[in-house]
Amino acid sequence: MSLRRDAILREMGLGPLWRLRGSEPLEAAPALVAVPPEPATRQAEAVPALERMPVPEPRRVRPDLREGMQQAAIEALAPALPVPRSDVGDAVSGLDWETLEARIRDCEACGLCKRRKQAVPGVGDRQADWLFVGEGPGAEEDERGEPFVGQAGRLLDAMLASIDLKRGEDVYIANAVKCRPPNNRTPEAAELTACFPYLQRQIALIRPRLIIALGRPAAQALLNEEVRIAASRGKLFSHNDIPVVVTYHPAYLLRNLQDKAKAWEDLCFARRTMVGLKAS
Repeated sequence: MSLRRDAILREMGLGPLWRLRGSEPLEAAPALVAVPPEPATRQAEAVPALERMPVPEPRRVRPDLREGMQQAAIEALAPALPVPRSDVGDAVSGLDWETLEARIRDCEACGLCKRRKQAVPGVGDRQADWLFVGEGPGAEEDERGEPFVGQAGRLLDAMLASIDLKRGEDVYIANAVKCRPPNNRTPEAAELTACFPYLQRQIALIRPRLIIALGRPAAQALLNEEVRIAASRGKLFSHNDIPVVVTYHPAYLLRNLQDKAKAWEDLCFARRTMVGLKAS
């Protein structure tokens, strides 16, 4: 392991690191994490070499069930709220990048527009293989108009660097909703419904090889079904035939340091998946 990656992972709170004797750098075998000891004598498991790891088949959703599942998944986030019909989808279909981002910045499809300073469309390589989707902008993102620029953004940058990725280089970062929810609360059903067509259009323009859903709201919006992060880790899902990997949101990891090791495992899984996708 390089000293640089060692330093990055320690910054993420994932040191000390283990690896197999005689193993190669990350491209051949990702580093192992020493998880803090639990009452049971639990041993860290070795992660097999990237090229030897099979890539699971994405779990697909029947097209005829997708519309109903989208509605059910969004309602699960805020069951007491009615989900209004959104007309955004037809309006953004076929838009190019510049027109799409202008439409996002002027959007008034839900109540979030009333308290925002500015909408946050997304940032990065518009032809990226990697698409990371978060929940919604926070206070700093609302000020600057760019996703993941606060403390959670710094952690995301460290997570990207740990698997040799960098913001803006073969990576695009977006959110499920484009305006900041008050007090950084979880987006409500109507807000996710109104904003989802923007994310759909971004996906259609980018055509990523792999989507990383950061947190439960993003995962449920993308997969059209109820999601539990703990039960979804290490599995491949699918959004419009694009593989989706589910992991924790960086803001959650800042509050739950013990799960950083799990997020590192998810990143290694995503990296192995990408290797398989490029080889196929």
